[in-house]
Amino acid sequence: MYVLVIGCGRTGAYLANDLSKAGEVVVVIDSKNKSFKNLSSEFTGFTINGDATEIDVLKEGKIDKADVVVVTTNNDNVNAMVAQIAKELYNVSKVMVRVLDPEKEVIYKGLDVMTITATQLLVDRFKEEIITN
Repeated sequence: MYVLVIGCGRTGAYLANDLSKAGEVVVVIDSKNKSFKNLSSEFTGFTINGDATEIDVLKEGKIDKADVVVVTTNNDNVNAMVAQIAKELYNVSKVMVRVLDPEKEVIYKGLDVMTITATQLLVDRFKEEIITN
């Protein structure tokens, strides 16, 4: 499987490392070259230093060949833009997005992308523990 990971912070790097270890073909794009230090020495994929909102950078990452695009930057606006490009311009079948601000999840309505909001997951879990115990 060909996976394009956008953002090489803790989340993106951890995912890229795990996917690489599992034998998947992984390409990671990040605008900060120093972010690639988050990748393990066993990472066998490729890295691209560039702005993923630029079509040329996504083309360099071969977005047109991607089976999955996972967007994990720390900017909800960038995440939304890249997810929309992946889904609507390149018809990537599976697009997954980290959403930082739960209120921004509405941006993805009708886009047919999977969103995960860590804040909402934590709040739901804490609330469940508080109410049921």
